[in-house]
Amino acid sequence: MRAAHLRAVRLFNRRRRLVAVVLAALATACVGLAVRPAPTVAVLAAARDLHAGPLAPSDLAAVRLPEEAVPDGALRPGARVAGRVLATPARRGEPITDLRMLGPALVDAYGPGLLAAPIRVTDAAAARLLRPGDVIDVIASASPSWDDAPPAAGAAPYPRAATVAQAVTVIALPRAASSDSPEAAMTESGALVVLAATPDQATRLAQAGTTAQLSITIHGNHN
Repeated sequence: MRAAHLRAVRLFNRRRRLVAVVLAALATACVGLAVRPAPTVAVLAAARDLHAGPLAPSDLAAVRLPEEAVPDGALRPGARVAGRVLATPARRGEPITDLRMLGPALVDAYGPGLLAAPIRVTDAAAARLLRPGDVIDVIASASPSWDDAPPAAGAAPYPRAATVAQAVTVIALPRAASSDSPEAAMTESGALVVLAATPDQATRLAQAGTTAQLSITIHGNHN
């Protein structure tokens, strides 16, 4: 009886050591998994603080982010960058997505069937008040030349002042490609503003821009 008891004790001890070895191996494996770096993805981010406007390849740099931190639509290394227009300023290190670039994805975000309509607002100081997302009305005013040189026969000039587009949204305030500051695109000849407009609004804005001076009124926040 005593011999059987001793054999049972020795068997239990051997198995206990085996279980301890297995548990230690599992613990080591778990530690290894815990310290293993998470998978990362390369994306393009602002290489420095950027103004809105045309981009050069040196404006963006590749960075690696954890997979779960990569925003939808993030630009990847190898994407065409030169000449594309950044719609809003970006901070250094900020990943750049398709919605930050002037293009179909950005315009579609404001609603179906809209176009990106660039206009030049005569009063550059007024345009400096604008930010992407602002809702404005665009007013065409007769230029001084109309008094001296009437429009060609058959043309239908705007009256002295008329609203040519109502409740259109500002989507970009690009600067000139060769300028160092956003104000450089807002000169005495006016400021470039890009709007999300319906095809009919875009046509009226284009017609007014060739024959009139354009000014704006800014809608209040009714949220």
